[in-house]
Amino acid sequence: MKKEDKNAVIEQLREQIASYSHFYVTNIEGLDAGKTSQLRRDCFKQSIKLLVVKNTLLKKALESNEDIDATLLDTLKGNTALMLCNTGNVPARLIKQYREKDKKNPDAKPALKAAFVESTTYVGADQLDFLCAVKSKNELIADLVALLQSPAKNVLGALQSGGNTIHGVLKTLGERE
Repeated sequence: MKKEDKNAVIEQLREQIASYSHFYVTNIEGLDAGKTSQLRRDCFKQSIKLLVVKNTLLKKALESNEDIDATLLDTLKGNTALMLCNTGNVPARLIKQYREKDKKNPDAKPALKAAFVESTTYVGADQLDFLCAVKSKNELIADLVALLQSPAKNVLGALQSGGNTIHGVLKTLGERE
């Protein structure tokens, strides 16, 4: 590959990484064609962009980003696939789903190498369960709104039920004569 071509690929990788807020570095080596195609379809359904990249080109693309921790760059060995998305926990859940299908095999693929989620670097396959539990910004906002609405709903519910009870008592007393 010519140097100009490499620079173009590096720049393209930079742009793609910058256009997504989260990315996962995974290993999909050893998946047969059918499983790889199924993984690509599942990624597409969940708005995840899956790219198979060369480690040196990815490393050069990531070195310019000061938010990326050097420990993430150390994971760029062997075959590497990049999962890009805008929701932090979706790729982790997809990886976990695939790994649970093949529980007997400890080296099941795809395997998590590292992740950059919510401006934090996570390294190692042992972080997968934690990444599955990380809530996205929208999920946190929804939880906060639900918590803020809960007391108001309780007060309104109590007032409405009390009003209905009083109305029923008054109606019964009015009918008695």
